[in-house]
Amino acid sequence: MGKVTILGVFVADTAYRADRMPRMGETIMGNSFSLGPGGKGSNQAVACARIGAQTHMISKLGQDDFAKLALDTWAEAGVVAHVDQVSESYTGAAYIFIEESTGDNAIIIAPGAAALIRVADIEAKADLIAGSDVFVTQLEQPMDAALRALQIARQGGVTTILNPAPAAALPDGMLALCDYVTPNETECEALTGIAVESEADARRAAQALCDLGVKTPIITMGERGAYLHGHGLVPAVRAGAVVETTGAGDAFNGGFAAVLSEGKSALEAVRIGCATAGISVTRAGTAPAMPSRAEVEALLGA
Repeated sequence: MGKVTILGVFVADTAYRADRMPRMGETIMGNSFSLGPGGKGSNQAVACARIGAQTHMISKLGQDDFAKLALDTWAEAGVVAHVDQVSESYTGAAYIFIEESTGDNAIIIAPGAAALIRVADIEAKADLIAGSDVFVTQLEQPMDAALRALQIARQGGVTTILNPAPAAALPDGMLALCDYVTPNETECEALTGIAVESEADARRAAQALCDLGVKTPIITMGERGAYLHGHGLVPAVRAGAVVETTGAGDAFNGGFAAVLSEGKSALEAVRIGCATAGISVTRAGTAPAMPSRAEVEALLGA
């Protein structure tokens, strides 16, 4: 069992399913509503723990019912929480629109207390980060906190993963701190200026990321799979009909980090990541959709 520490955000997902998105000023009837745990970092931590890693979550919450949802979600999955609860803000929330016919989504995130994560908070967790096998972060919390955490991990010889989502301009030198960067096609184009529509495009974009200092780029490509630099396209693993794609990237990153922490190859970790995502999209929700290691290995025939 490897040790993975994840810096990220928890938000309560408020998910609305409808036939289409309403136009500005318009009200339409929805088909269903659900409330559940979400946030990229939190989703990745749940996925990582269910795949078998000793998983630690660094974040900040409010003092409210959504904070209880976060703590209960992590406890159920076996994630160890390293969080501060503050009174001056709320626990984050997300509006998720899901198109009924396709399962595609559009999301608005209000990170709340997690937007208050500071560099000093990260430095207080330096021993935890430096004592991990793998460190993972995204871009939903403040950028300077993510940058400092990557610096601490790199100085400690920890394998570093940046999931650059949502897409944002990065500080100079941030990519050079990353052993792995895992953008999707849209995020990859934002980083490199290269539209990723084919494996050849992914190859060029991955090289561009290497030129920016990344050791090994991995470009997630939805139903096609994931492009691993130095190997090529690792095919997606289908587990059934798609119900919802929300959280698929988080499932990939959690599964990938867990297997990487065990000392296995990047290729094996990507295969597990693809299978983790492949199962997650057959279920509604984000964190509740994350599969167990046994389910993933059964799908792969391991």
